[in-house]
Amino acid sequence: MVYNVDLHCHSWFSGDGVSSPESLIASAKRKGLNGFAITDHNTCDCSKYLLDAGLMRADGKPVDGFLVIPGVEMTTAEGHLLCLGVILPNLKGTPAGEVCKIVHDAGGLAIPPHPYDLFRAGIREAVLDVLDFDAIEVFNAATTLKRYNRMALEYARRRGLSMTAGSDAHHEAAIGTAFTIVKPAEFSVTGVLGQIKAGAERNQKYM
Repeated sequence: MVYNVDLHCHSWFSGDGVSSPESLIASAKRKGLNGFAITDHNTCDCSKYLLDAGLMRADGKPVDGFLVIPGVEMTTAEGHLLCLGVILPNLKGTPAGEVCKIVHDAGGLAIPPHPYDLFRAGIREAVLDVLDFDAIEVFNAATTLKRYNRMALEYARRRGLSMTAGSDAHHEAAIGTAFTIVKPAEFSVTGVLGQIKAGAERNQKYM
C-alpha cells in the first residue's frame, strides 16, 4: 500500500508552533495523510504527551490506522537536523556528527532539512559532505526562496541520496502541504523509516 507521511511538523511544544497535537492529527486526517513525524525544536515533549494520551504507541504501530513518528528538529552546532524515530533529550549545540551517531545508535534516521536556506539554520554543504546522515530534505514547503529547494535537490542527485519532502508546518492548517510517499511492507515507524532510507517519492506544494 501507499502511505502519505509529512516528515516535518511542529506542535505548540515548539516555541514557535501554535497547534495542539490533537488538532494536528485531526487536520492531517482531513487532508488524507496517513501519518506525520512530530519534529518540534529541541524537545520530544510532544511525543511523550502523545504516548501518554494513547495517540502514539511505544511499539511504533499506528493508532486507529494513523501513525505518528516520534522525532525532533535538533539545533546542532552546525544547524538544524531532523531526528526521526527517536525520543532524545535536548542536545542543542551538540556537533551534528555526534547527534547523528546518537540517532543511529537509537535506531532512528538523521535528515538535514532546508540545507541551502540562507535565512534558516540549515546544515551547509561543507558539513553535509562529511556528515553521516540517512536522507536529505529536498523540498520544504515553507522555504524562504524556491531556489533553495532546487539546490538541495541538485545536491541530493549529485550524491545519490535518499530524498524527503515536508511541510515544516507550525500550524495545523499547513500540515500536509508537502509530504513523503512511502510503500513499506509494514506500516509502522520501523517500516516507514526503512522505506525512507531506501528511497521514497514526494508530493511537493508550496504554502
